Amino acid sequence: MRAILFGMLLAFAAAAFAADGNPLRIEQPWAAETPPAAHTGAAYLSIVNGGEADRLLGAKAEGVGHVELHTTTMDGGVMRMRKVEVLEVPGGTTTVLEPGGIHIMLIDLKQPLHAGQSVPLTLEFEKAGALQVQVPIRKREAMQPSTAPPAHEHSHGDGQKMKME
Repeated sequence: MRAILFGMLLAFAAAAFAADGNPLRIEQPWAAETPPAAHTGAAYLSIVNGGEADRLLGAKAEGVGHVELHTTTMDGGVMRMRKVEVLEVPGGTTTVLEPGGIHIMLIDLKQPLHAGQSVPLTLEFEKAGALQVQVPIRKREAMQPSTAPPAHEHSHGDGQKMKME
């Protein structure tokens, strides 16, 4: 009986994979609303990889000048962000992009991010190609303290630094 159930599960998984042909799934995307004068925001999500290893090469979003992958580190009590060229997405794992870690920076916003709206985001993977996802925008007040991005310093790698709040 277990063998039959296991076989059915494998068949279902294979059919689901074949339905869209992509082993990657994007789950729990979100971004925090921004103040009216903000020019930057951040997006967070989980990448579920049911296939072979892949790499996130970059992203783009409507209404955003450019999009970068960033990591966050602590340096002398100051939180700093650094650009990441690519993000490894190991096979058979879930890679989480979250506040205080790897995340997607939305730079040069054409308008503020408003709660209740969403940002169309296209993620570009080396093997899986382009994946599109709608990123819902949450109210800052509704975010748990552990998910609210703290104040930090932002570096574009060109020597310019900016404190983000």
